[in-house]
Amino acid sequence: MPYLLQSVILFAAGLTAGVINSVAGGGTLISFPALMLTGVPAVVANATNTVALLPGIASSLVAYRKELAAQRAWAWRFAPISLVGGLIGGILLIQTGEAQFRSIVPYLILFATLLFTFQGRVSRWLEIEAHTIEQSRHGLAAAILFQFCVAVYGGYFGAGIGILMLAALGILGQTRIHEMNSLKVLLALLINAAAAVYFIWSGAVLWSSVVILGIGSLAGGYAGPRLARKMGEKPVRIFVCIVGFAIGIYFLWERG
Repeated sequence: MPYLLQSVILFAAGLTAGVINSVAGGGTLISFPALMLTGVPAVVANATNTVALLPGIASSLVAYRKELAAQRAWAWRFAPISLVGGLIGGILLIQTGEAQFRSIVPYLILFATLLFTFQGRVSRWLEIEAHTIEQSRHGLAAAILFQFCVAVYGGYFGAGIGILMLAALGILGQTRIHEMNSLKVLLALLINAAAAVYFIWSGAVLWSSVVILGIGSLAGGYAGPRLARKMGEKPVRIFVCIVGFAIGIYFLWERG
């Protein structure tokens, strides 16, 4: 594929992912397959995508800095386990190998898309579970263990971790969505940063693609809120669901 066409595809994917992440989450379902479409191997594509989207996550954290102040105590509790889990997930990805990872890519994409599609129902179900756990003295331990599992998954693939992290906070009985989102963004940044450091150290990152995706992601993250005010969240969510299922089914069909 010509370099110019690759660049256009990656910039468009980064731009779209940035918009989607700023409005509803799920941008990885666009940017990761775009990297594979341009011929990047699956493991390298996943590692590159993780590094490329970090600036967009960081910019979201800046926007949430006021709300995050109220979550400082919880941030200190969840930060270490998020870093460790993200690093373990990153190591597991590199150790999986190209052929094995490529074989499970369709299932990872479909799992993340299902989480995204049925986010409301999943959240309601988890709220019921959270209410039960919250009443026990083991609530904090359960939430930390759950967050560790989310962090490992996040370091390994990443799509859908926002939904899962909100569930972990729900276990603790938190209800203020903006404050929960601020902590979610911080933890997502730590998870992805820990994995990204290992990806960079292992040489699994394609830097030319990182730059193009990163620029697109930053532009999309800036434009996303304005677009959301005009369109609303629903059309974006529908678009992500359709694309996610289509890509997952395509990779499943291609696999065999």
